[in-house]
Amino acid sequence: MNDFMLRVLTYHRVANLQDSPTLHPQIISATPKNFEKQMRFVAAKYQVVSMPQVLEAIAKKTNLPPRAILITFDDAYFDFGMAWSILKSLKMPATLFVPTAYPDQPERAFWWDRLYHAVMNTSRRELRLNALGNLPLSGAKMRAESLKRVQNHIKNVPHHDATTLIDEVCEKLDSKPLVQKSVLSWKELRQLAQEGVTMCAHTQTHPIMTQLTPEDLRREVIGSQGDLTREIGATLPIFCYPSGSHDDAVVNVLREENFTVAFTTMKGQNDLRTADLLRLRRTNMTRRTSLPIFRVKLMRWGSYMDRWRQKRKLRKREKEKKI
Repeated sequence: MNDFMLRVLTYHRVANLQDSPTLHPQIISATPKNFEKQMRFVAAKYQVVSMPQVLEAIAKKTNLPPRAILITFDDAYFDFGMAWSILKSLKMPATLFVPTAYPDQPERAFWWDRLYHAVMNTSRRELRLNALGNLPLSGAKMRAESLKRVQNHIKNVPHHDATTLIDEVCEKLDSKPLVQKSVLSWKELRQLAQEGVTMCAHTQTHPIMTQLTPEDLRREVIGSQGDLTREIGATLPIFCYPSGSHDDAVVNVLREENFTVAFTTMKGQNDLRTADLLRLRRTNMTRRTSLPIFRVKLMRWGSYMDRWRQKRKLRKREKEKKI
């Protein structure tokens, strides 16, 4: 086994569906029961490494432990504690990517949660948007399809247009603000940091970075790192692209700001001798990831299958854009 190989697991929320019915269920990566099964399998078959260990291996060009795995969580959702209690019991380190404009701002909600809440709870049977035409809302299936169309559109328009459209959808559907806390507070994040969780930058407001102006792009990068340093203390030069969105311009900003490592949502594993350290791959977990599927995802050939599926999806989306 190549001791330079690094597997990186991506989670968002570890929760039961009924725990937060107002938030988008797609963000739940595993139930607590399934997450514990996955982590017990990892503890038996792999070696979980911390982010500082990864940085040290990169800096010194030394081997990682055999079958090394890094466990990451995006977005710092309020229920991370559920996952952390399981990880602590197994003595496993974790990294949390924090969008730093959200802690201690209960009035803020992620745009996908706002849209889900608006579309799924409206009494209206149709949504009319200049950008997308008439979207049917007369049944659960139609609502889910219309929601997906809006989400896909938002990821492919300039940031200002995207935020305007989100506000327009919520207003037209008479959506009330979400009252449920979304993100951990700074006090909670500091406590987790003291317990050994590594905190890293994930922008401030979680925008699609390829849709930002150059000025806003740099502000999001510098601001998130600065927020973490102010609130948590010394922060590692690590970054995670929101929704995995990045291009050469985004990567160049990170390089200019002296980030060492950055994580995408591209699927696969990483040979640290040859990988682009500002475009590291990860393996995303979803509620559909049963333990047998989880085992396959961690295998080398399983990661190749994931990458093949991802390429197929990208090709399909490109075709849909042209229609």
